[in-house]
Amino acid sequence: MFSSGGRTRSGEGARTGATGATGATGVPARRTTARAVRAAGVAVTGAAVLLGVLGAAPAQAASGCAGRLMKALPFSTGTTYVYKTRTHACAVTIPRRPGSRQQMSVSIQPRGGVPVADSGRFTRLAGPVTVYALTRCVYVRGAVGAGSVASGWILC
Repeated sequence: MFSSGGRTRSGEGARTGATGATGATGVPARRTTARAVRAAGVAVTGAAVLLGVLGAAPAQAASGCAGRLMKALPFSTGTTYVYKTRTHACAVTIPRRPGSRQQMSVSIQPRGGVPVADSGRFTRLAGPVTVYALTRCVYVRGAVGAGSVASGWILC
């Protein structure tokens, strides 16, 4: 296995340090390939995105809405979030205390169009509801239990 000088036959001595092909514990050292390093980097980046470390909005991961958070409309029993892509607007309502089934609703209406709504007894969120809003203002309403909010015409 070893030739004179403590190096391995395949020339790994320079990569593994002074201990040769075995680590300090006597266990054979594993080579770190570019593929393994790349996979570890992808895993760390993926975990950071999932955890919101890279600056994602707090409700974006749970909302199901695409785009950028444009407005948060808080009220006594929850918050309605409004997102915008280049062509669409999306809204979702999240209760202040998720977990128990409670009456929730969210609706979004483009100016000159009909409202799109989601209403019912949900545990985590109402929505997402999406409308085409390339050059239109939208009117958003959200409610959880007795609390509610209305945005007025926004994103004009």
